[in-house]
Amino acid sequence: MKIAILGAGAFGTALGGVLADNGYDIDYYDVYKEKERLSDAVKEAKFILLSVPSVVAPHMLPHLPKNIPLIVATKGILTDAIFAEFKDWMVLSGPGFAADIKAAKPTHLTATDLRITELFKIGCLDFDQTLDKKGVLMCGALKNVYAIGAGLRNLQSGTKEHEAYLREAAAEIQALLLINGADPRTVELNCGRGDLRVTCSLMSRNYKYGQKLREHSQVEPETVEGLAAIRRIKRGEIDLPGNLKILEEILDEIEC
Repeated sequence: MKIAILGAGAFGTALGGVLADNGYDIDYYDVYKEKERLSDAVKEAKFILLSVPSVVAPHMLPHLPKNIPLIVATKGILTDAIFAEFKDWMVLSGPGFAADIKAAKPTHLTATDLRITELFKIGCLDFDQTLDKKGVLMCGALKNVYAIGAGLRNLQSGTKEHEAYLREAAAEIQALLLINGADPRTVELNCGRGDLRVTCSLMSRNYKYGQKLREHSQVEPETVEGLAAIRRIKRGEIDLPGNLKILEEILDEIEC
């Protein structure tokens, strides 16, 4: 069975490696190689796995077939509205580093469809489950925003200040999910608190970006998914409840 993976970066190839080990025929589409044709990559595919940057995804979706099951592994998409034309789509998300997956280290993710767990049933990945696709998407985008905030505050993992920040950030994400029609309980899954904890650490690009801003160092914003999410929030893609202290501070501090 053929699976087309759109995005040949670290995460896409890590997931593709697990799928290939499970016996599936993998065809990668590298969005940055102009000679490749998207139509060739998805031809005869039984599943399409989307693993491109969130700024690229909206431009690619209109060109995808709408009748092939779509697995969304792109983090940073705030709303499910862009998938309205797709008959069958699902989300894979959570605190998974590509290097860990490639090294076959146990990795705990969230899936919104049992078919995802079936595809990855042999390998280092395991999943908790939810039907809340919107909530999983929002968690995957918002955790990057709060990671930038953690870096701006130079919070160190394991400290009381860091733990307090994680609790308050999770509570704010719950409020955001609730007001936007998602399930606030999704925050308790791997895609929620689990990914938030990992991303709000020195290991993540978003945290490092916030830290460099604090130090007034030169940064490369193109690789920071949290900035794209901040832009989307400022454009009004999601509703904001009142009293979001951390998020309001981040929105005030980041100009983009």
